[in-house]
Amino acid sequence: MPHVIFNYFMSKRNFTLLIIVLVIVVAVLFGFLFYKNAPVAPGEEPGGTNFFSQFNPFSNNDSTTPDVTPPPTDISDYVPPEEETNLSLLKVSSMPVAGYTVFQKERFKEVPVVAPSAMEGEGALPAPVPTKPTPPQTEFVPALRYVDRATGNIYQTFADKIEERKFSVTVIPKVYEAVFGNGGEAVVMRYVKGDGKSIETFFGKLPKEILGGDSTGENEVRGTFLPANITDLSLTADGKNLFYLFDSGETTIGTTLDLTTEKKAQIFDSAFNEWLPLWPNSKLITLTTKPSYLAPGYMYKLDTGTKGFSQILADITGLTTLTSPDGKKVLYANNTLALNIYHTDTKVSESLGVRTLPEKCVWGKDSLVIYCAAPKMVTGANYPDIWYQGETSFDDQIWKIEVETGSASILLDPASTTAGENVDGIKLSLDQGEKYLFFVNKKDSFLWKFDLE
Repeated sequence: MPHVIFNYFMSKRNFTLLIIVLVIVVAVLFGFLFYKNAPVAPGEEPGGTNFFSQFNPFSNNDSTTPDVTPPPTDISDYVPPEEETNLSLLKVSSMPVAGYTVFQKERFKEVPVVAPSAMEGEGALPAPVPTKPTPPQTEFVPALRYVDRATGNIYQTFADKIEERKFSVTVIPKVYEAVFGNGGEAVVMRYVKGDGKSIETFFGKLPKEILGGDSTGENEVRGTFLPANITDLSLTADGKNLFYLFDSGETTIGTTLDLTTEKKAQIFDSAFNEWLPLWPNSKLITLTTKPSYLAPGYMYKLDTGTKGFSQILADITGLTTLTSPDGKKVLYANNTLALNIYHTDTKVSESLGVRTLPEKCVWGKDSLVIYCAAPKMVTGANYPDIWYQGETSFDDQIWKIEVETGSASILLDPASTTAGENVDGIKLSLDQGEKYLFFVNKKDSFLWKFDLE
């Protein structure tokens, strides 16, 4: 009996111990759950630093990294921006121009601002104070001036940063031709008088600019008129002198004009009046007969010193010419527009395999390279008459011709660039460093720039 009683109490005690253990386990479990779901303090990550919380089987925290990508949006109408395929061809003028010039212009040089270094903070030694103020740095860069055909107002811009600014307010309506000399400080404008017959030629001087003060557009152009009915004219390469032809009764007179001193001198006269002059260097003026597809053309040279007059080319139908700066080479074409180079020293002609008019070209200053606006296709006949008369227009590509090797290559097709412009290029010109090629589009008379580098 005592043994039975002892077993009874032992069983009851074990049961009580089991209950106590279960209560403790349940209490600890609820404690863990409460700690796991406690609020997170600012700056702390959920879950705290409790190592055991990483193994809580009842946690609703997914161990994978949550997807933070926003919901996809509808992009069915999205069109990617068109990639700029060629930024080297830019329209310069905002209006049709009668003429332009390229010259070197001084401006303040942009100096990058240097951020303070860490050594200039608290406790650093102060920077040394210069004893004399440092003058601002300047530079000479290519710039452009051009004449608005409608008003005769002059505009200008730097070549590397096109920012068109009005320079003058003097109004000369309907200017059809303009040339600049003296580094852009002199201008010759030609226009037809009110009677529709007489050609007026105005020679004006532009006011000098103050460095950094070219923002004003209230300048006036003052000058005088040259003889009436000047048939044609040409500037020297340095722009300091002008040669012009005018009719005096039955004689054509050729006169030079110093654009600085305004001194004039007659150096040529002829009973023939259909001349096109070109002044490639100070010692030489060339005179070519006006071309026609039916008429044989002739070219002569005039020595500005001795006044000697002699023939260079003869009996070339539809002859058009462009003499090199050194005077030793003549770029010429016939009525098929086939380009050739004639060497005045050896009397030898070389075909270039390119078809265009020489006046759609420009020589490099070393007389070793030529840039041309040449049509993609030449159709029809009666050249160059139908092009001069506006009966046909070209869609040009820009070519580079190496004179010594005779190799020719296409640099640019304006129609295939971002600008998408069909160009009939005329009045080609290079800057002093030959970094830029400028031309006027004959189709609308706007001025363009092409980066050669």
